[in-house]
Amino acid sequence: MDLAVVVLIQILYAIASLALISVGLAIIFGMMGIINFAHGEFLMMGGYAFILSVGAGVNFWVAMLVIAPLTVGLLGVIIERLIIRHLYGRIIESVLATWGLSLFLIGLAATVLGYHQEGVAPPFGNIEFGPYREGGYTFFVIGITVFILILVYVALKYTKFGLIARGTMQNADMASALGAGVNRVYAVTFGAGAALSGLAGAVLAPIAGVLPDIGVTYVIKAFITVIGGGAVALSGTGAASILFGAVNQAVTFLTRPVVGEVALLVVAIILLRLLPNGITGKYFRKGL
Repeated sequence: MDLAVVVLIQILYAIASLALISVGLAIIFGMMGIINFAHGEFLMMGGYAFILSVGAGVNFWVAMLVIAPLTVGLLGVIIERLIIRHLYGRIIESVLATWGLSLFLIGLAATVLGYHQEGVAPPFGNIEFGPYREGGYTFFVIGITVFILILVYVALKYTKFGLIARGTMQNADMASALGAGVNRVYAVTFGAGAALSGLAGAVLAPIAGVLPDIGVTYVIKAFITVIGGGAVALSGTGAASILFGAVNQAVTFLTRPVVGEVALLVVAIILLRLLPNGITGKYFRKGL
């Protein structure tokens, strides 16, 4: 019984971590149609902003929940204004630009901060389940992921800006004709997606640590999750995270981590073969 509880917790953690690293990309790619290859570096920068702030004496939670998302969010707005704004509707150019931005950010981080792993010890200690132990921080990751998904859903569904943003992404010309500031909406939406990515990087930093190229680990899983979820950003990301996270962790438990990663990829390939438009191409079409 104790082993079953621990395995269930690990599966929930795998699902939560996938959703956490993917929600920012779901906003930028799912809503805006921008293929952001620098997404992993947004997560990396959030992790560094958190760790460096804690090292400078800032409160752990302020560094994680305020400084990291604000820093990466503001950087996202700047990047949107300087680079992304000129590339809407130009897929190849946006891929090349964000790929180049990714390489630049990795090189910058390695040059300025050095190529060695940085980390902060996670709080809360361990919780015992019979002979097994589980880190208390695992429950925090699960809880904050659920909170973030609910918060984003409420913001997009029930706020004025969320309504304007969704309308702009569906038909920018009509939104502009009705008086919406399309450029401002794009900048804020891209910044919000970047901020969510920075927050995710900060939340996972106490567990995974941070390296200049750690974003490569994140971005592959994030793209698989968002593409597997389909066009409906939040519903698709949530559904794909549940499927891929459960498969990954279950196979990892039965075999070893590398086989779990392969299983995730195989399930993603089968899913896209059966459902080329992702999960929400067939289900949850009226979701958000």
